Amino acid sequence: MKGILGRKAGMTQVFTKDGVLIPVTVIEVTPNVVMQVKTTATDGYNAIQLGVVDKKEKNSSKQEIGHAKKANTTPKRFLKEIRNVDGEYTLGQTLTADIFEAGEIVDVTGTSKGKGFQGVIKRHNQNRGPMGHGSQYHRRPGSMGTMLPKRVLKGKNLPGHMGNETITIQNLQIIEVDAKENYILVSGNVPGAKNSLVLIKTAIKNSGKKNQIDILTYEETVVDEVVEEKNEVTSESSEVENQVEETTETTNEESVAETASEEN
Repeated sequence: MKGILGRKAGMTQVFTKDGVLIPVTVIEVTPNVVMQVKTTATDGYNAIQLGVVDKKEKNSSKQEIGHAKKANTTPKRFLKEIRNVDGEYTLGQTLTADIFEAGEIVDVTGTSKGKGFQGVIKRHNQNRGPMGHGSQYHRRPGSMGTMLPKRVLKGKNLPGHMGNETITIQNLQIIEVDAKENYILVSGNVPGAKNSLVLIKTAIKNSGKKNQIDILTYEETVVDEVVEEKNEVTSESSEVENQVEETTETTNEESVAETASEEN
C-alpha cells in the first residue's frame, strides 16, 4: 500500500496512438512530507502520516509547530494517515508524484460537492406526480409506511442533506505521471470540486494489475510551424530589402560621380 495527497485541478482528455479518446482528471501533486512514522512496537500498527500545503506559524498551535519540528519542516495545513504501507519511510522524507507509475490501478478518495437540503426527486431520483390542474401530488415524498407498524420504516427515502460526503472511486488507471510538472493524469472522474483535496492510494482489489497506455504527446504544433515559416519569410524579405537598398545607394553614388566628372 502506498499513497499521496493532491489537489483536483480539473478534467481534460488525451488520445492514444490508436486514436482512442480517454477522459482524464488532472491531479496536482505537490511534494508530500512524512510527518510521522508509526510502527507496531510504538503504536500497535504500521502507518505513515503525510502533510501537504504549508501553514503559517502564527496561525498554528504550539502542538502543531512541535510536531512539524520533529520532521524538520514547517506546519502543514492538511494531514492524512495511510495504514499498512509497503517499504521503509523516514521522518521528514519527501514524496513526489513519481512514487506511482503509468498503468497502475489506484483508488481515489475525495469529498463530493455539497448540494444542501434537497427533495426526493433530486436526492433519490424519484418520479414526480402529474402536473395537471386537478392533481394535488407533484413533488412530495409519497407514502410514509404501512398500517401494521404505524411508523416510518428505516431506510425510507426522504428529503435531507445531499452531498459533502467522503467517496472513493475504485480501480482508476493512471495514464501519465509527470514529476517535473507535479501532476498525475487519472482515467475517469474523481469526486470533489476543483482545487479540492484528494487521496490517491494503491487499489485494494486490483493492486497488481498494470497496463500502460501509450498516449500522444504534442511537443510541436501546427501553430508553431506556421510561426516559424512566417519568421523565415519575414527574414528573407528583410534581406531582399537590404540588398535593394545597398544597390540603390551604389547606383546613386555612381551617378553623382559621373555628373561631377562631366562638369569638370
